[in-house]
Order: sequence, then structure tokens, then C-alpha cells
Amino acid sequence: MSFLTGEFECKLDPKFRMMIPAGLKKKLPELESEGLVVNRGFEKYLVIYTKKEWDKRLEELSKLNEYEEDNIAFIRYFTRGATELMPDAAGRVLLPKFLLEYAGIKGDVVLACQLNKIEVWDAEAHRKLMDDEPKSFGALAKRVMGNKSKEQE
Repeated sequence: MSFLTGEFECKLDPKFRMMIPAGLKKKLPELESEGLVVNRGFEKYLVIYTKKEWDKRLEELSKLNEYEEDNIAFIRYFTRGATELMPDAAGRVLLPKFLLEYAGIKGDVVLACQLNKIEVWDAEAHRKLMDDEPKSFGALAKRVMGNKSKEQE
């Protein structure tokens, strides 16, 4: 899978179905055969993974010591609510109501591609998040990326 890029505005129909935008669908060739997985994000948003990317996450989790309390809790909460999405004949996916309620999604959504996953935000919440941009994006970039050595590139 190549990295996912872009932001897409979508509308949910009254049955909570969402049409995958054509530009995004082109980047997801396995969509029709394997589907996707949607789950809670670490904040009030949802995350969509390709099936292959979700399986990688589960493989990482399977290596954790299941007898350690933090590991058990993390696995439990990370996988809680994960739901497979298969497009219907019209190319729509049904987003589970309980996940939409968790994320505070009431209508329009923004699909924000983040390298190997897609964040699903309530459109208004996403707008507020993007309006609250760091005072100095350059300073943030330096803190996050500035310590990379040439060998890491």
C-alpha cells in the first residue's frame, strides 16, 4: 500500500452510510475484495484502516505479554468496537452508530488521510482542530523532526 494523502469532505446519509470519495478509492485497490476496518481513535474521532494495515496492528498486539495489566487494558481498549466495513453495491460503507456517537459525529465528516490510516472527524470538530494550529509550525517541526540524523533518512 502506498501512503494515503489528502482530506475529503463526505456526507452521511440518514442510515449512516458514507460514499468513499473517488479520489480516495483509487488509493485503496483492495477495498472491494478485503474491505476496511473502522475503530475509535485516541481522541474523539474514528480511524479507518485497510484490512492489511489492521492485521499489522493486531500482529503487533499479539506480541505483547498478555499477563501484564497495562497490555491487557491497551489491547482491550484499542480493539474495542473495531468493525469491518464492506462497500455495498453502490460503493457505500455503513459506519456503526455507536462509533459515530463516540466520535460526536452528527452529519458531515472529514476523512483526513494520515500516512497508513484515515481519521474520520465530525466536520465542525475537524475545522476547530485545524483552526487551532500551533503558533509556530516551524518550531513544532524542529522538535519532532529536527533530531533526525542523515543516517535515518
